[in-house]
Amino acid sequence: MIQQSAVDLRRRSTELKKRAPTTADKATVEIVALMFQAILAEERIPFSARVWFARLQMPVLRVAIAEPEFFGTLQHPARMLIDRMGSCVMGFDAAAISGSALENEIKRVVQVIEQYPETGQRVFKLVFDEFVAFLNRYLTQSDTAQRVMSVAQQVEQKETMAIQYTIELRKMLNDMPVRDEIREFLFKVWAEVLAIAALRYGGQDEQTVTLKRAASELVWAASAKPSRTDRARVIQDLPQLLQRLRQGMALLGIVGEPQEAYIKTIGATLSDAFMLKTEAIPQAKIEAMAERLAHLEDFVSDSGGDADLPLDATNIELLLGVDASTIEVVADTAGARATEDMLAWANELQVGTWFMLDHNDRVSQVQFVWRSDRKQLHLFASADGRSFLIQAGRLASYLQAGLLVPAEEETLTVRATREALAKLDANPERLLN
Repeated sequence: MIQQSAVDLRRRSTELKKRAPTTADKATVEIVALMFQAILAEERIPFSARVWFARLQMPVLRVAIAEPEFFGTLQHPARMLIDRMGSCVMGFDAAAISGSALENEIKRVVQVIEQYPETGQRVFKLVFDEFVAFLNRYLTQSDTAQRVMSVAQQVEQKETMAIQYTIELRKMLNDMPVRDEIREFLFKVWAEVLAIAALRYGGQDEQTVTLKRAASELVWAASAKPSRTDRARVIQDLPQLLQRLRQGMALLGIVGEPQEAYIKTIGATLSDAFMLKTEAIPQAKIEAMAERLAHLEDFVSDSGGDADLPLDATNIELLLGVDASTIEVVADTAGARATEDMLAWANELQVGTWFMLDHNDRVSQVQFVWRSDRKQLHLFASADGRSFLIQAGRLASYLQAGLLVPAEEETLTVRATREALAKLDANPERLLN
């Protein structure tokens, strides 16, 4: 079929060259014909897909004659479509493509273009957008991908909430006389507790509300207690407060000796509060803090901002209660810092593109299948079922270090054009003959 398609396309190209009114049109016909010869000869494109690529030659030729910028930019919709389809299918073997939803979508795209031959690049732009939307669904439809995506989104959401909860807690305590030990506990531990509770149970669930209230109760308990009544109240409420603190820390997996160390520090701080002669925190401020904490989600935006996302691979199962055994988490490291260009490249990777990933001295062919809403996490899948969840900074570092390399150095149309021009350089007479 491919050989017959090549013969038919060459015959039609020859006829079109004879009828072409200008020398420029004849040259365009020849260059497009040579481009598609190169595409049909690309053995990494499965046979069944190559047949559909071949049927794009005539629609592309019409566009190339009408729009000379087709040769001048990679952003022309016709080239973008061919490049995206090519980069996606070249990683699959023939058996994986034949009869698949991906092959059916390529078939549909080509047939739509053939139905509207006079619309130029508009129809290419339309089907390109539809193809990209299809890829986003198709590459993430497996149970494994769905599970990894769910985990990744939750991790990103939890960490973003924790960062912004910390910011809000800092604002609340900005003008309050609160001991450094309590501030550090609230910022480093309790913000995480509130984030994971809000994610698991919901921001207004009774369990989450109780943990929010514990923060304001702790601030009040650790402040100066010149009044005998206040001291009696602290002593009465302390067992319940400590129990809530323990429950919250248990959510984060802080148990045993680490938990006891925090409790000991808090207990010592509360004891010191009985001896303080400074002015007590007004009850109105404590109540205002409690009210703001109760509606903390109202102050958390959807944007993660520029804050670092502290992803800890070992805690995914503990924090979210899910099986993360199929996920290879490649988190950011403190020392690695990629350039801005590499970070920009990481954010521009196209879904469906294949790469060679060198991770822990093992090279795998992987396909980029998904990026999280805040562009902090990127998911790559290998043919053997493994998933690589790579954080944005680490991804940029891998690109910079050559540990993540595109499987194809050139796009399909660039390579095809280069091969076509090489033939014309060697045999320039064919442009007009």
